[in-house]
Amino acid sequence: MIRRLSLVAAIAVLVTACFVMFSKDAFAKEYKIGYVDLAKVSDEYAKTKDFEKTFEAQDKGKDAERQKLVDEVRKLKDEQALLSDKAKAEKQTIIDGKITNLQEFDRKVRDELIKQRNQMLGEIQKDIDTVISAYSKEAGYDIVLIKQTVLFAGPELDLTAEVVKRLNVAKK
Repeated sequence: MIRRLSLVAAIAVLVTACFVMFSKDAFAKEYKIGYVDLAKVSDEYAKTKDFEKTFEAQDKGKDAERQKLVDEVRKLKDEQALLSDKAKAEKQTIIDGKITNLQEFDRKVRDELIKQRNQMLGEIQKDIDTVISAYSKEAGYDIVLIKQTVLFAGPELDLTAEVVKRLNVAKK
């Protein structure tokens, strides 16, 4: 992992150096640069918070459904203990079917929740990208970086608060 980061950093330095050395305008123009903390923007975006509440409520609802299926299997197993060997075998077939249904339910719910989460995260990312792009153009930024990829930058270059403000105003 560290080796990979070192390679990425080396490539970034090399690309920057080439850009500076070979660009005729590199020293003639000052570039307006800023950065955005995408994790913070996402966390503070009202739409993200709304989605998390909705997702949590759905998850609890599915947990309740799942618990009913688990309780059914437990009840059948408890009943099975009191039966004769032949009746136990018949009851085991029913239990196996219920366990298969439970496993299918788990898979289906997991797949649905993953699909829904990915779709919502995609929408949130699109909103964030749109606001960053519009603000960058409006404020005259030449380059806007992701904070997570910047080794150092002064706080005066941080555009995060403005992006969050604009996102939450646009949502209302």
